[in-house]
Amino acid sequence: MATTPFGIFGAGGAGTWQPDPTFYPSPRLAASAPREELAYIVTLNPDAIGGDRAARPDALVVADVNPSSPTYGSLVGRVEMPNAGDELHHFGWNACSSALCPYAPHPHVERRYLVVPGLRSSRIHILDTKPDPAHPRLVKVIEADELARRAGYSRPHTVHCGPDGVYLSALGAPDGEGPGGIFLLDHERFDVLGRWEIDRGEQHLAYDFTWHLGWDTVLTSEWGTPSMVEAGVNPELLLAGKYGHQLHVWDLRKRRKVQSLDLGAEQQMVLELRPSHDPTRAFGFVGVVTSLKDLSASVWAWYRLDDPIFGDASARPRPGEEWAIRKVIEIPAEPADPDTLPPALKPFGAVPPLVTDINLSLDDQSLYVSCWGTGDFKRYDVSDPFHPKLTGNVRLGGITSHGAHPASGPLNGGPQMVEVSRDGKRVYVSNSLYASWDAQFYPEGVRGWVAKFDAPEDGSLHLDPRFFLEFDGERPHQIRLQGGDASSDTFCYP
Repeated sequence: MATTPFGIFGAGGAGTWQPDPTFYPSPRLAASAPREELAYIVTLNPDAIGGDRAARPDALVVADVNPSSPTYGSLVGRVEMPNAGDELHHFGWNACSSALCPYAPHPHVERRYLVVPGLRSSRIHILDTKPDPAHPRLVKVIEADELARRAGYSRPHTVHCGPDGVYLSALGAPDGEGPGGIFLLDHERFDVLGRWEIDRGEQHLAYDFTWHLGWDTVLTSEWGTPSMVEAGVNPELLLAGKYGHQLHVWDLRKRRKVQSLDLGAEQQMVLELRPSHDPTRAFGFVGVVTSLKDLSASVWAWYRLDDPIFGDASARPRPGEEWAIRKVIEIPAEPADPDTLPPALKPFGAVPPLVTDINLSLDDQSLYVSCWGTGDFKRYDVSDPFHPKLTGNVRLGGITSHGAHPASGPLNGGPQMVEVSRDGKRVYVSNSLYASWDAQFYPEGVRGWVAKFDAPEDGSLHLDPRFFLEFDGERPHQIRLQGGDASSDTFCYP
């Protein structure tokens, strides 16, 4: 049996090793698997970010999402981090369906551990969910100095379980400047293996990353270095177009950047990447927070030029120009009385949509878009990725609208992080973005909540009146679903 300091992986009966049953060869099989019963949510304590030495640490909490359970819609587990001020943000599984890819060297790892970075502290927490899924156990902490020493990075952000290790992005270097990039942990001991990039070219800014494994391609997006984002939005940098406005395309095997896709400096903060789940397709979507031209937000589709859906399958793109990108959704700002706006927006007299997260259903048919500024949560039919059709919209919170939930009064914050169930029937949203940015756009203080939508096949959206989590003094960010979700897994079979 394969053993680690934390337990035994992949032990089957009679000495036979069998893959984790929550690994699925294809998105079709994942969508037909049993529904999730638990949701894992990270929460941050803004008092700790503000320097309160007595503040509680951030936590990972567990919600009951089984509608037949007597504790449905409530928190049933909690584990606090050992230190205050981590600013837990994004997190992910140590292993997932990519372990079934033909070239995966670790097919018998388990979807067992949650890898939970602190975006501000640069610590990485490893939590074991196997003994009691509702009460994870902290088993390891990787300190910031180890990450800096072994990879040269800090402020870890996105976590993806790859076929050969755990990949994480980082916003920058230990001194708070750039470049940012990607580093790896091994699947079993969670040692920091080192920086992923061999040749980054001129790439400097970093944020999210994703891949098309069938094309040996990685894509990365841009936000800003830690010094550019940790104190909030810097108006001078923003108006000068200094935040991220490119995607970078990389050769996965050679670990070299091969192309950059520039959306234009007026498109500021190119954030969440959501690739097609069908491994025979080569496209995806990325959200852009704001346009300097008119405060609109947008969603862009990237695609490979020889994908038969988008171009001539017989075409031979020139080396280094295999990928392209185009805007497919634009969401305008809404005029508003300056007296109702936070100081950062008063000069503009408008509420920007602020698209801060998007998510794509496993069947690649529905795209969900969070407008954290206006409070809109939108569902689009993207069966034609170049011509999305809006099919559903619900407003929760918002800078001026304060849309209400059936189980609450007026809300602040807005739909932010979004996660979609494997079968595409349920969508979960939380309302906190980033402590310093929360303070700029919601100076009254974001009051944390998580809501759930039902997403029927007709394309509509309906709030579940039975599911509404409120957080006293804490703010929820990313949500992960038991057994995987629409943004956690990569599939190698159609």
